[in-house]
Amino acid sequence: MKLLDITYSSEHENEIGAPHSIIEQVGAMLRNPSAAVMAIIVGIDGPAYRPLGASMVFFEGGKRLGSLSSGCIESDLTIYAKDALVDGKTVQLRYGEGSRFIDIRLPCGGGLDILLIPKPDIEALEKLHRNLLSRQECSLKVNVKTGQIGLVETCETQSIGDDFYIKFMPEIKFLVFGKGPEASTFASLVNVSNYQNILFSPDEETIEVAQNNGCFTQHLVSTNIPQIEQADKWTAIVLFFHDHDWEPEIIKQAFKTEAFYIGAQGSRRTNEARIARLVELGASSEDLVRLYGPIGLIKSVRDARTLAVSVLAEILDLAI
Repeated sequence: MKLLDITYSSEHENEIGAPHSIIEQVGAMLRNPSAAVMAIIVGIDGPAYRPLGASMVFFEGGKRLGSLSSGCIESDLTIYAKDALVDGKTVQLRYGEGSRFIDIRLPCGGGLDILLIPKPDIEALEKLHRNLLSRQECSLKVNVKTGQIGLVETCETQSIGDDFYIKFMPEIKFLVFGKGPEASTFASLVNVSNYQNILFSPDEETIEVAQNNGCFTQHLVSTNIPQIEQADKWTAIVLFFHDHDWEPEIIKQAFKTEAFYIGAQGSRRTNEARIARLVELGASSEDLVRLYGPIGLIKSVRDARTLAVSVLAEILDLAI
């Protein structure tokens, strides 16, 4: 099940200089549309740092949001973006293999075609922004000659004639449940990685640790959790409990969602007992096949940090 294409997050939307998610870029352009130049990778030959369709934004005065390389071309693009903003013309530039810029080399050895669109259409940006905020798949159509943009029926990222299409898919959202260092460490890891997340815990110390690391948290006072109902097919639900009495009702609710990953911490024996209890509560074989456990790519982990990395790796491996 492939989830990752050009992905976006709703976190840190108001920060210039935050990671290069499309929703941050679109939000920034809407706040200052007359001073923005949108840059898009519309062609790749060989290896590349960012995928086809990746974008960044340049602003009047030299500010920029995002990146299209490992730092090789952004300074040069700033100059051309400034010129594009002045003359109002869309321009396409080639970097790396086959480029006229012989003094600018790409370490990866490939070639990049970058399209610069000054003052992109506000109405199209507003529609794109609404779709992104509502976590809906969508595609943007860009005319490489005129720079005209607009939302179209969802299609893959590709070039067709003078039109370039970018498919946008929501990033993974993490709903984390649990108590202790395993829960707070995992929540902190996904948070620092800039994934949308929230930690639910019955333990105040766990919540405090996570909050100190910048995580969104909610005190868990019962197993009735309305937020689970909002879990879409790009959501991962992960449980880190040593007191496994919390798990069955939470997992039952998770089974009713489209979440692509539902997993719970514990040994093989713990997982067998968990499954037996879920069967008693009416879980079907179709439900149980969705449950991951023991979780993580690295088995028998007893360190919270290693477990967090192991579980995140397993989830990302399923998503890509």
